[in-house]
Amino acid sequence: MQKKLGQSAAYVVLALCWTVRPASLAAQAAAEHGSRLKDLVEIEGVRGNQLIGYGLVVGLNGTGDRQQTQFSAQSLINLLERMGVSMPPGSITVKNTAAVLITATLPPYGQPGTQVDATVAAIGDATNLQGGLLVLTTLRGVNGQVYATVQGPVVTAGFVAGRTSNSTTVNHPTAGRIPNGVTVERAAPSVPIGSVIKLQLKEADFETSVRISAAVNQHFPSSEPLAHAENSALVSVRLPEDYKASPTEFVAELERLLVEPDHAARVVVNEKTGTVVLGADVHIAPVAIMHGNLTVSIQTKPRIAPAGPFSSAPATVVPETTVNAKDDKSRNLVLKDGATVEELVRALAAIGSTTRDVVAILEALKAAGALEAELEII
Repeated sequence: MQKKLGQSAAYVVLALCWTVRPASLAAQAAAEHGSRLKDLVEIEGVRGNQLIGYGLVVGLNGTGDRQQTQFSAQSLINLLERMGVSMPPGSITVKNTAAVLITATLPPYGQPGTQVDATVAAIGDATNLQGGLLVLTTLRGVNGQVYATVQGPVVTAGFVAGRTSNSTTVNHPTAGRIPNGVTVERAAPSVPIGSVIKLQLKEADFETSVRISAAVNQHFPSSEPLAHAENSALVSVRLPEDYKASPTEFVAELERLLVEPDHAARVVVNEKTGTVVLGADVHIAPVAIMHGNLTVSIQTKPRIAPAGPFSSAPATVVPETTVNAKDDKSRNLVLKDGATVEELVRALAAIGSTTRDVVAILEALKAAGALEAELEII
């Protein structure tokens, strides 16, 4: 039997050096090679609206709701009654029908006639929606009003092959989509563009908010600045006098502006897979790192010990244990002021460190206060 203890032990020693970093520079104008403003912000009020509905999927090959799900049979009876077919309650049993919930997103400024996709999911004990057809039903918003209708064949990303115990299931056959199956019947409750346009940052950051405000004021010069950074997640922009009659053109020109966003220094570590994702601008304080491997090998072999002389006792089995310790020579590296995590990872790879070693060293650097970034472990 062989055991290994204390593999890949890592030691981190913080060098006794102190540095004073310069104060952050003032906000600069938008760079020539930046991100479009439409990729960084969203306009307040211009958003999608969630819709939900209940319906029946028919045409299934015996994979619909069973007798335990009673509301699907009741829904089928109600549907037939609206078509002039009278059925007494409890007199119908079908396996080709499944009750489903339908969800969709009403796009901003969606007009009647617009078609979008719908998602369908079984809510009973149906086993497969493959090949089914959703019967015409309505979709409602959170206020209870009908905004769209939906109907069409259900496309599933999974399937079931075989019967009973000899079957194989791939993905989720009880959920699917209806491409372009939703038809908008009522205009979306979108907020019209007013005299003040509020830009909501997708990632809140004070520096990015100030840069957006500066880029707008530089592109649209005025006696009074048009844009003002309210906080790290909101920038208010006044509609210029020249665009009072064409606010849509003003928003389109706003979205074409180039702004260089500012990102927080962050290192993301996945301990389960040993994955490390980091930015090249993450800095490390002056530090010395010592890394070595200590391996302890314990081997146990059975040995037959005969009985003593002039003894009739049988021989016994005695375990014989051998302990070997191997300590590799420590490998060290020294990082100077201004070093980045990219340089650290390259240096660790040069001395033969594994991904697990890099994860352990990054955690130790953060604990020692030498890693000038957010360390997020997932």
